Amino acid sequence: MRNNQLKPNSITITYISKISFASLNGADKDIDNVNPIKKITLSNGQELPYVSSQAIRRALRDKLEEMGWVISEIIAPKDKKGAPYTSTDPEKYIDDDLFGYMVAKSGDEGAKGDSKTRTSPIRVEALVSLSKFQGDMDFGTNYMGKEKGIDPNIYETEIHSGFYRGTVLIELDRIGCKEGFGNELSPDEKIKRVLALIDALQNLWSSGRQSRHLADISPKFIAAAYMKTKNPVFMEAACITKENTVNIESLDSVEKDYGEFIQEHVFAEQKAVINSGEKVSDLKNGFDKIKQWVNHYYKGESK
Repeated sequence: MRNNQLKPNSITITYISKISFASLNGADKDIDNVNPIKKITLSNGQELPYVSSQAIRRALRDKLEEMGWVISEIIAPKDKKGAPYTSTDPEKYIDDDLFGYMVAKSGDEGAKGDSKTRTSPIRVEALVSLSKFQGDMDFGTNYMGKEKGIDPNIYETEIHSGFYRGTVLIELDRIGCKEGFGNELSPDEKIKRVLALIDALQNLWSSGRQSRHLADISPKFIAAAYMKTKNPVFMEAACITKENTVNIESLDSVEKDYGEFIQEHVFAEQKAVINSGEKVSDLKNGFDKIKQWVNHYYKGESK
């Protein structure tokens, strides 16, 4: 089969968020009353803060619930060493469909156990900073017990400012069908679910550490493609210039390299935050274009 005969099967969205002042994703331990943030260390020793892919998936799930979708019930494991799991009903629950699950249940009285697995059709990369951690700290003191003679609790929190880059890849051909499904969902229901995910991404908000460090992690720039093969092509190419604009030439080169596998693409940004020039659409039009791809795929015009 030649590449020009391939049909679209996925959408990839690489996005950039702008963070002015935040402590986005806490690390596993507090050290000497210091609240650290998650960081990855490069080969040159630089540390880049990031929001884990697990946290992004949780943020998307929470946003879907906020938008009125019924989320799968969390069930406590019978085995003390087991992990909580959802209802594993992707026909009924949007999150079981989009984010998948893996449940291993031990059998009673030595009987063989049971396992259920649905590989997530939504692939999520961590939201990684494009600039290094500078060691900035927010100093805080808790005076709540002062009137009762309790010494104030002094603490510090690692903070960071900069642009962050993440990617989501949607396997359109696996939404509403295959693993876990007895009956495949209708095209209209598939459209509703994917469009809800797109809205959740456009309004992405993480509840972690927001009481004192409110931050907006929603996309301010997107490089999206309607793909004939599942490949997050823009994931490493979306970069910020010294003028705080996106390097569109780099993205254009990627589109040229993978042009035979890209049905359509769009670059869009919130002009009030990032203004990379006339070649880049405004953010609303960019997300509207992605929604058009979703409707085009499930209405059968691409098959």
